[in-house]
Amino acid sequence: MLDRLTSMTVFVQTARYGSFAAAAEKLNMSPQMVAKHIEALEQRVATRLLNRTTRKQSLTVFGRLYLDRCQSVLAEVAAADSLVQSSHAKPQGRLRINAPVTFGRHELVPLVTRFLDRYPEIDVELTLSDRLIDPMEEGYEAVVRLGPLQKDLALVARPLQSYRLVACASPAYLLAHGTPQLPSDLINHECLGFAPWVSDLSRNWHFEQDGQVTEVPVSGRLHVNDWEALRAAARDGFGVLIGYERALAGDLASGLLVRVLPTYEGPVRPIHLLYAADRQMTLKLRCFVDHLMEALG
Repeated sequence: MLDRLTSMTVFVQTARYGSFAAAAEKLNMSPQMVAKHIEALEQRVATRLLNRTTRKQSLTVFGRLYLDRCQSVLAEVAAADSLVQSSHAKPQGRLRINAPVTFGRHELVPLVTRFLDRYPEIDVELTLSDRLIDPMEEGYEAVVRLGPLQKDLALVARPLQSYRLVACASPAYLLAHGTPQLPSDLINHECLGFAPWVSDLSRNWHFEQDGQVTEVPVSGRLHVNDWEALRAAARDGFGVLIGYERALAGDLASGLLVRVLPTYEGPVRPIHLLYAADRQMTLKLRCFVDHLMEALG
């Protein structure tokens, strides 16, 4: 008789990757064995879980409901295993993490160094990139993702403190071009563009006051894929910058940059910590998740 938890794992992977062959490759077993596990589950629940075609398998209506239950069961099993391990083991080994560049540089790195001080037998490989990645495909145990999420049943998404943006410019720029009093005034200003952002945020800035949201179509001649370079351009007096509030705190405090439209709330972007839902959580990952949620959850 096939192990039911193994069959559930096979079912979850097949639903994620869309075919027996793809799931087999990920699980290091034959497509025939994958099919046997799926058939065993279908016999147990007495209904079809997957619609089969020559190339791809898709979930039935009941299969979608059953998938949610399987993921919950596997997550609970992983948590139980992790609890047992933590009772007699120390967190150790390498932890691979990915995060957006600006958030990583200004917010995450200080938290990671404190984490490493706390757990001397862990080492961290932190990759900072604004590219959208699949943590499971690229071998990351945890990923910090900025912006709206698409539902991914294979990932747990833990919300972090919102990523707040503020608009600012150098005193020299404001002296030469005037200080915007209303969001609509930005239409007549040189607005610096961060290339990796989606088109909506790079071309339209949103401001809120007393519950009223104003969307401003902005334009500018400079778009850069590195936010630090844009901040340098703003310091040099070239235009108005919108950026992560915590990353700009030092420049705003020193007067190198001045916040514009201070009575308005700038755009707020969601940010989440992602990790696999159906993979056994290692003790080092559990410690990191707890550490990050304690600071930013």
